Amino acid sequence: MKVAVVGATGMVGQIMLKVLEERNFPFTEIIPVASEKSIGKKVKCKGKEYSIVSMKEAIAAQPEIAIFSAGGNTALEYAPQFAEVGTTVIVNSSAWRMDPTKKLVVPEINAFELTKTDKIIANPNCSTIQLVMVLHPLHQKYKLKRVIVSTYQSVTGTGKAAVDQLNAEIAGKETEKVYPYEIFKNALPQCDVFDEHDYTKEELKLMREPKKIMNDDSFNLTATAVRVPVQGGHSESVNIELQNDFDLDELKNILSKTPGVVVLDDVKNKIYPMPLYSEGKDEVFVGRIRRDISQPKTLNCWIVADNLRKGAATNAVQIAEYLVENNLI
Repeated sequence: MKVAVVGATGMVGQIMLKVLEERNFPFTEIIPVASEKSIGKKVKCKGKEYSIVSMKEAIAAQPEIAIFSAGGNTALEYAPQFAEVGTTVIVNSSAWRMDPTKKLVVPEINAFELTKTDKIIANPNCSTIQLVMVLHPLHQKYKLKRVIVSTYQSVTGTGKAAVDQLNAEIAGKETEKVYPYEIFKNALPQCDVFDEHDYTKEELKLMREPKKIMNDDSFNLTATAVRVPVQGGHSESVNIELQNDFDLDELKNILSKTPGVVVLDDVKNKIYPMPLYSEGKDEVFVGRIRRDISQPKTLNCWIVADNLRKGAATNAVQIAEYLVENNLI
């Protein structure tokens, strides 16, 4: 079982190697791929060192699985080349997410849709994954009508250069800016570029991807995405209008029994999800669950997850695990 990790030196790529090791994924060899300048450098997984190779070498090795944490253009160019040699490719970028011929997968929700013919599989946006982990069980029971989500997203979602910018600003040092403004002591209501309707790409992902994952466009969803000076973990304030009314205790019980979801909701003891608590964990945490007293059949909640793990690397590895366990490669 050869597994290629494309983008192995990046923030998500490094976490992918860590998650493959932690979850004891049954690989016999890791094939790490990175940019030309990194070829020959070493990465470690399960105590063994592997040399970074070129994309061409990795494709020639015909790995059973390739997990991409590289940019969208790289995925568009090279994922089909891996697929042509029989590799099943899991792509953690926006490249293939809304392609109608590709499946967009959160394993707890729709991995059952995967077949042996799916050679390129899309990993959803980090903010989308934690959102649908909570929305899906509620939709099954009560049916969604409208969702309003505001995000508070970590700088790690932008990458290492953004983390470097934040840390330099904290230290009072001059630095190259990844963002159009300072991020320290600030909140930027812009994640990615704006479209013709003045929504950002991140907001559009949050509005479109849940419908594809849940295979249902009967509900409406709108989003505002904000970057905050947090180094690990995305947070979301979510208002959920349902078609059917709910008992709050029953609703909390449904969420607490959902695999991969942890309810932290004891406001009397100041227990609620925080990015500080989620960092390094694979679960999606939800709390501040309460009725919206401004209108019926509606609730508010607060959802937090580590965007580099369940929001990226862990979800991709879970897809790979499903493929192996169900003999789909």
